[in-house]
Amino acid sequence: MSTGRVSSNEELLALQRALYESRNPTRRWLHCTRRDWIAGRLTRLAADGRRAALEVGPGSGVYVPLLARLFERVTVTDVHHAYLDAARVLAADHPNVAVVQDDIRQPALPAASFDVVLCTEVIEHVVESRAALAGMRRLLRAGGVLVLSTPQRYSPLEVCSRIALLPGVIDVVRRIYREPILPTDHVNLMTAAEARRQLREAGFEIRESHKSGLYVPVLAEAGGEWGRRLAAWLERRLSQGPLDRLLWTQYYVAVAGARD
Repeated sequence: MSTGRVSSNEELLALQRALYESRNPTRRWLHCTRRDWIAGRLTRLAADGRRAALEVGPGSGVYVPLLARLFERVTVTDVHHAYLDAARVLAADHPNVAVVQDDIRQPALPAASFDVVLCTEVIEHVVESRAALAGMRRLLRAGGVLVLSTPQRYSPLEVCSRIALLPGVIDVVRRIYREPILPTDHVNLMTAAEARRQLREAGFEIRESHKSGLYVPVLAEAGGEWGRRLAAWLERRLSQGPLDRLLWTQYYVAVAGARD
């Protein structure tokens, strides 16, 4: 889901293939690490007996097959037809998946109807993130769980992206990667402190948090597999200290509290 410019279906699907199957080892690692961390948390939540799941903003549907396997009832929502169309293609093979156009800032879905909400790499595209988080809280039952991920505002990847995506510069970046590169439309990047604040204000209690993804300019583009290994080594040393703000993605597993 995004409140910015929407690319064609072909561009979106090509971009997803580039992210998770990239020839660039660092680019592939950054995205697959996030996918695997989220998949692990969803698997754990399903094992705890949670049955109804909602995904807000599915992109090209990376998590839809997994959600369909883990949960009895899955709903996928977005405001954009391109993402919904991609989800419907996947849902055709999974009768327990429903695809619904809905705006999480003002959801029309029934309140307190889900045990799990997945929202990964979405709220950075939504200026009104407080309204989006409040909408997710409304749709969760008390004790339900939100799995959220979003980029860190001052991570090197986000800072460098602002330069790399400038007109003219983006053409050079595309020649380097030889893969689809699209503007990110990240209009609402948050620090960890701000993300935590907004979660609490929406009525969530954070049970688990994590950060991952170190991007080192030039090393990522020219270092190959050796560069990826070095970035992973550095990430492990940064992840538990004050410099974890340099890691790209922040993750939260947050429980919906009882309503007043």
